[in-house]
Amino acid sequence: MISVCIATYNGEKYIKEQIESILPQLNENDEIIVSDDGSDDRTLDILSSINDSRILIYNNKDNHGVNGNFSNALAHSHGDYIFLADQDDIWMPDKAKTCIDALQNADLIVHDAIITNNLLVSSNKSLFSELNIKEGFIPNFIRNRFTGCCMAFRKEVLDYILPIPDSCAFFHDQWIGLKCILKGKVKFIPYKGIFFRRHEDTNSFAGTGKGLPVIKKLTSRISLIFRLFAPFSNE
Repeated sequence: MISVCIATYNGEKYIKEQIESILPQLNENDEIIVSDDGSDDRTLDILSSINDSRILIYNNKDNHGVNGNFSNALAHSHGDYIFLADQDDIWMPDKAKTCIDALQNADLIVHDAIITNNLLVSSNKSLFSELNIKEGFIPNFIRNRFTGCCMAFRKEVLDYILPIPDSCAFFHDQWIGLKCILKGKVKFIPYKGIFFRRHEDTNSFAGTGKGLPVIKKLTSRISLIFRLFAPFSNE
């Protein structure tokens, strides 16, 4: 069984295209878990109009932010294989199968992506080349190379990644990736599994190319290291 976890917030522009790229790859028992963080646009109306019982929507009463929103989606998932997805990208037609095949020899995989603009025009750049992908804990602790929309993992991973810390110092994808390096087997695969759409409404630093100021980077790393190695963390 597959669970696709999507955290939405005012995603009316692109959410239908994304869902329509995912549904053909799912079986009747699979699910798309949508956690919505209080959208005030037509996101929920669009999702409801698709009228597919595999789409399960959970509304947050308050705005939880990116980490809390994904944590809520993951907490409601039931699949043996779990995919993270953003509200504005497009899956390649063979993404689900390719990722599940790779997960036969890993606990978590991260695939490459084709970077595009809002109209899905390719920039002729891949995400891996832009991020200078490196494996291992230290390189990914210093600079996050985990991109949530390119990640999939086995359900057992939930035992040690949830709950995702409610922190503005680091994002959910780095937390999940580093936890999996510490406790499981992580593989970066060169397969380009999505069109990674960049546009003015993108929320993540990976999407915009923006970075944190030096002092915030330092404080975020201190916060992250304490949480990762806290004896009571997710045990």
